[in-house]
Amino acid sequence: MRKLLPALYRRYADGLIPADARILGIARSQLTKDAFADKVEQKCRQHLGEAFKDTVWAGFRALLGYVKVDATHPADYQDLSQALAGRADIVRLFFLSTGPDLFAAICRELSAAGIVTPTSRIMLEKPLGEDGESASRINETVGAMARESQIYRIDHYLGKETVQNLIALRFGNSLFEPLWRRGQIRHVQITVAEQLGVESRGSFYDRTGALRDMVQNHLLQLLCILAMEPPANNSADAVRDEKLKVLRALRPISEADALLKTARGQYREGVIGTDRTSAYRSEPGVDPQSRTETFVAIKAEIDTWRWAGVPFYLRTGKRLQRSVGEIVITFDPVPHSIFSGPFNSDPPNRLMIQLQPDESITLRILAKAPGEAMRLRPVDLSLDLGESFKSRPLEAYERLLGDAIQGKLTLFMRRDEVEAAWKWIDPIRAAWDADDEDPKPYAAGSWGPNTAGALIARDGFTWYDETF
Repeated sequence: MRKLLPALYRRYADGLIPADARILGIARSQLTKDAFADKVEQKCRQHLGEAFKDTVWAGFRALLGYVKVDATHPADYQDLSQALAGRADIVRLFFLSTGPDLFAAICRELSAAGIVTPTSRIMLEKPLGEDGESASRINETVGAMARESQIYRIDHYLGKETVQNLIALRFGNSLFEPLWRRGQIRHVQITVAEQLGVESRGSFYDRTGALRDMVQNHLLQLLCILAMEPPANNSADAVRDEKLKVLRALRPISEADALLKTARGQYREGVIGTDRTSAYRSEPGVDPQSRTETFVAIKAEIDTWRWAGVPFYLRTGKRLQRSVGEIVITFDPVPHSIFSGPFNSDPPNRLMIQLQPDESITLRILAKAPGEAMRLRPVDLSLDLGESFKSRPLEAYERLLGDAIQGKLTLFMRRDEVEAAWKWIDPIRAAWDADDEDPKPYAAGSWGPNTAGALIARDGFTWYDETF
């Protein structure tokens, strides 16, 4: 209701969904078609704002339908089969926006009911499983009913306009390629911070945690795009082959290393803006003694010629000071400074790529400040994507739903990518489970526990919170 249906509305408004298409809501709630459409209208008005047009809505509403299906009741799938009867020649896109524990059951029943056609696509929302073993089981079940080319494992960060521009920045310009390596880059930070708590997802989140919910997919995918070698072309497998190489080159974090190279926290009550917020353990659906982490920081290292010795610092959490997604690439300082004085400490150049809330790319360089003295000051060369390109950028789900309908796999994860990511994540999870200590507490509205600062300080760096 918040992302998918508004994205489909936008695609329809742009003329990209034909009038003979149908959009079926499928859930176990007892709803009529009109009641479902009324609910969709309410949410689309709320989340689309001025983009919602009554004239467009009338046509979009005509596409909507609803079928009651309990995912675990095989008989219910016959009702879905009847709703789809006579339309086997039209591409069917099944978006499984459910918990991962239902993926296998849904796919088995869809297959048993004969609903999956050769042109169907299966979209799986993250997280795919809760560890490598469960992810492999899901992949086996889904793979038994559909070819790999029909399976779309979604990570909506890959649909963001700025992530697309990161690919263009790296592989469409010769300027950065000589600098994109050890000896030029000092370290990289990837931060995805949220002011929100767990909201109504307490029971789900308490079984998942930040490591599974954000690091295993979003942050590792961003790391792959930053670190991968140039693919031979922009075909799906060429790009995904290079991302897989990065995941396989990640240095494993052993149980002995976990306490030095990772930090985990859990938010307590605090103040965000003018609002006092409750502690995680007081959220609805959360175990009052929960040890689930709501914050994670990790030092990742990639054992390749390009990246040997360059640390990548990953950080994500809930109830942090601001909601922001940003990549900060810090370059090596000049080998010898010819400038002196207290104002010429030569801070390093940085490339800052903001994913949200605004989408921008900023290169920070040093320039002479006006006046007689040779005093250097940092200045920013900024690309505001909204200002530079006046056309409306696609929302992430708009792009990904459109790509799936058209059969484009580049922005979706392949099975071996998912399993390689879990192979790196699982030992971290196991080390935490073996540790007697709870996640370190941090006040809501802060930037996380002190251990996160200590993690990066060991290497002589600090988090670039001031850039947020």
